[in-house]
Amino acid sequence: MTGGNPGRNTVPAAAGRSTPQAVVERALALSRGDGCMVLVSEHSTANLRWAGNSLTTNGVADGRSVTVVALAGGRAADGADGVSVGVVSRSGLRDDELEDLVRAAEAAARSAAPSEEAAPLLEPGDPAAAGSAAPWDAPAATTAISVFGTFAPALGQMFERYAKSGAALYGYAEHSVVSTFFGSSTGLRLRHDQPTGTVDLNAKSAANGGAAHSTWVGQSTRDFTDVDAAALDARLARRLEWGRRSVELPAGRYETLLPPSAVADLMADLYWSAGARDAVEGRTAFAAEGGTRVGERVSALPLTLRSDPREPGLECDPFVLAGAPGRRASAFDNGLALQRTEWISDGVLGALPQSRRSARLTGLPVAPDIDNLVLEQRGADATVADMIAGTERGLLLNCLWYMRTVDPKTMLLTGITRDGVYLVEDGEVTAAVNNFRFNESPLGLLQRATEAGAAVPTLGREFGDYFTRTSMAPLRVPDFNMSTVSKAS
Repeated sequence: MTGGNPGRNTVPAAAGRSTPQAVVERALALSRGDGCMVLVSEHSTANLRWAGNSLTTNGVADGRSVTVVALAGGRAADGADGVSVGVVSRSGLRDDELEDLVRAAEAAARSAAPSEEAAPLLEPGDPAAAGSAAPWDAPAATTAISVFGTFAPALGQMFERYAKSGAALYGYAEHSVVSTFFGSSTGLRLRHDQPTGTVDLNAKSAANGGAAHSTWVGQSTRDFTDVDAAALDARLARRLEWGRRSVELPAGRYETLLPPSAVADLMADLYWSAGARDAVEGRTAFAAEGGTRVGERVSALPLTLRSDPREPGLECDPFVLAGAPGRRASAFDNGLALQRTEWISDGVLGALPQSRRSARLTGLPVAPDIDNLVLEQRGADATVADMIAGTERGLLLNCLWYMRTVDPKTMLLTGITRDGVYLVEDGEVTAAVNNFRFNESPLGLLQRATEAGAAVPTLGREFGDYFTRTSMAPLRVPDFNMSTVSKAS
């Protein structure tokens, strides 16, 4: 780690505010410590919100956040000891406040204990370092309300149809683009533009003398060009039709079809619980005597759970971008190239997320977090409709909600069903069912699942606000534990 600026030319400042590239260079030039990293993120967002068949708000916003990671102290030969870290972030930072931000980070580093995650910073030309995903000097990417140019008129037509039927439509659509500029005192410069879009649609039927039925569909997207409002509307209409008849069922274990959205939330929780260091220390369900369960079969079906920054339609950061040291994602690894990683390979646990420093402690390969997730079974091509047709009697869920960890060592979760639980009899959906609280382990579900369908892009309901890039196979579980009846609607 070296201090100071490696002498790179800065990008000319825009009128009234420095460019993000110039902020990176100036912050590094101001550094007086033993090393420095700077991340500048430019945020551009557009959104629509609607309720009761009417658009309620729409708008655009932009902003900037600056994070300075200051290093203090020397290091041992292995680069692991003696380095303290100070991290300070600010939003809405003026140019004349940048030096104060750098000094605050340096002061925090001087007062901190040595970091357990310390490792040498990557340098240009390092085989492990990534190349920039976009031209460094180009302006930050932006979005605008026009991104909804096709979706918004279709939404208006849906409002008219729902109003005529007495049903009501609620929801939210958002599109954002985040351009992140990274620079280090070793001379590394990287930049990535990340588009992210989501649409959530809630429909509530007219009561018609009985209880109203509510349901939900959602979709993630990069640019809204692939959002088919008519197809989403058709899915809502089908579920509202299913809800015209309702039955009450008691708690118990039921054969259950988990659609891709529900699977996405369960697999996201599994992924976030899968840190290698936590497993080695015996904290999680992936722990084993003296090590981890890597190499063990953890799924009865030959399922593969993987991440790939270049997955078509789910593209994400192709290198590590972290604002602080961590046990599985560390600022010391900033710039480390990300590759396709199979966390579970044909049913066998293949890797656990961790940093370079953690890898030296666990003896497992370096495997940084990647911001997407795919669950698939090679050759599986059944749709949810096909799986319904093959069900004698069971439940079909729509989505999950309010998931919380009960026991990290078994990965036991609790949560509730929401916006649609349906009874399947003799290959057809025959009624809507009351909601339940469930107690289940995502890992246990993989071990007990008896069928997987074709993986499709999906949006989790519980975690879809901040983990949007998923493609999941629907699953059949013979004994999903509906622990109690829930009054949630």
